[in-house]
Amino acid sequence: MTATVRTLRIGTRGSLLARTQTESVAAALGLPTEIVTVVTAGDRSSAALDQLGGTGVFVSALRTALLAGEIDVAVHSYKDLPTAPEPGIVIAAVPPREDARDALVARDGMTLGELPPGSRIGTGSPRRAAQIRALGLGIEVVALRGNVDTRLGKVHGGELDGVVLALAGLRRLGRQDEVSELLDPIQVLPAPAQGALALECRSDDVAAIDAVAVLDDADSRAAVTAERALLAELEAGCTAPVGAMAEVVDGDCDDGSPGAAEVFLRGSVTALDGSDAVRLSASGPINEADAIGRRLAAELLAAGADTMMESSK
Repeated sequence: MTATVRTLRIGTRGSLLARTQTESVAAALGLPTEIVTVVTAGDRSSAALDQLGGTGVFVSALRTALLAGEIDVAVHSYKDLPTAPEPGIVIAAVPPREDARDALVARDGMTLGELPPGSRIGTGSPRRAAQIRALGLGIEVVALRGNVDTRLGKVHGGELDGVVLALAGLRRLGRQDEVSELLDPIQVLPAPAQGALALECRSDDVAAIDAVAVLDDADSRAAVTAERALLAELEAGCTAPVGAMAEVVDGDCDDGSPGAAEVFLRGSVTALDGSDAVRLSASGPINEADAIGRRLAAELLAAGADTMMESSK
């Protein structure tokens, strides 16, 4: 007799982007799957993210469904996850990460530097707002919520001069051609774990864990581990003005030849009004990703990052 293959129930938020991400996961698994839409508190409200409670607002309903046995896998945008572990749940896979950078979609295809002073740029992220203000371009930053269509519509309809979004989301929706400028991380560091997905399972569901573990990408996991360790050590949530971006690169031996892979991590904390910022970097062996993030966080705090984060609360 042929054994019956278990159908994996994969939970997702209801937005087009979330469903598109989840459908790509289901297709990559190559197994029988059922996609289950779960409505979260963040989806029900149009309030600004920092007014909704920030970290976890898009996550808790999916985790509740997972722990209740209503779904077997939860697909999250990794940057939405709280940094603290959730009892009974494991991150079974981090698929290969999309480009982590932020992107500008602006009227007439202009870049940030080409937009005239007084131009209105929309974003729902305090981190993006702070870093854009820090550029000193005289741009007015406008708080913005809504799905990708809603945000882009504000530009196409003339209500805003531009919006800043994650490039990863635009690519997954096939709308990368609308990008006016990819923001250089030297100027605007993305959010920790931006562009990455996290696939969560119940810690006792070995079959589901094994099924999705085939999608895990070691380099992507190491990079986001470093970024989120920095965030955790700073005791900051996803609404804090913290930027981080890690890359896995080849290390160098003493003779100049390529050595073992290393994590290179950049981190920043920016005052919300853009008046001050701390930006530092650190690197080390890939198997020390967590420690690298925590070490860099300590250095940022020693350089005054705590004062900037306190002023943002």
